[in-house]
Amino acid sequence: MLDAYFKKNCLEAGLDEAGRGCLAGPVFAAAVILPSDFKHPLLRDSKTLTKIQREKLRIEIEKHSIDFSVYQIDEKTIDRINILQASIKAMHMAIKSLKIKPHHLIIDGNYFVPTKNIPYKTIVKGDNKYLSIAAASILAKTYRDEWMMRIHNQFPSYNWEQNKGYGTREHVLAIMENGFTKFHRKSFHIKSLTKPSDSIKADD
Repeated sequence: MLDAYFKKNCLEAGLDEAGRGCLAGPVFAAAVILPSDFKHPLLRDSKTLTKIQREKLRIEIEKHSIDFSVYQIDEKTIDRINILQASIKAMHMAIKSLKIKPHHLIIDGNYFVPTKNIPYKTIVKGDNKYLSIAAASILAKTYRDEWMMRIHNQFPSYNWEQNKGYGTREHVLAIMENGFTKFHRKSFHIKSLTKPSDSIKADD
């Protein structure tokens, strides 16, 4: 079981993003405030769970959380401001979209930009240490996967239904054969894709 909170006796929001390393589609960020007594034996980093487990947990998180929000930043903005800044902006907007202002933030990773004068702590691999960050990782992941499923039918040759926009061998070969779509991140240089790797997984 992961820890319930980093800072005791306050409303603490966990934050995480999904899609930062993708070649296509938006980056999504989620913010989740869980009750201090919330528990679930399966809740952990979304990448370690199956699709069915993530979908079931999403229902539980949305039902029992004190508050949650999910926000996306599109590929055009990613190209304009870069993926790191787009990820931070998505987190800022997710925080802003909460109905309840948290008193403290815990963020997966090692970098964040302060917002709204809310104290925060960055935590490497936080999605496998704290329940609220794990919950945010699940919401960000499932919302983004749904988005990629919706746009898959417009460009089926890239198989976003399966790879969700990540740089799998199949996806890279489709780019090399067909070029970029309007959903691809043009700032992610094609030069680095000339030798596609089988080691990149769609659920990373």
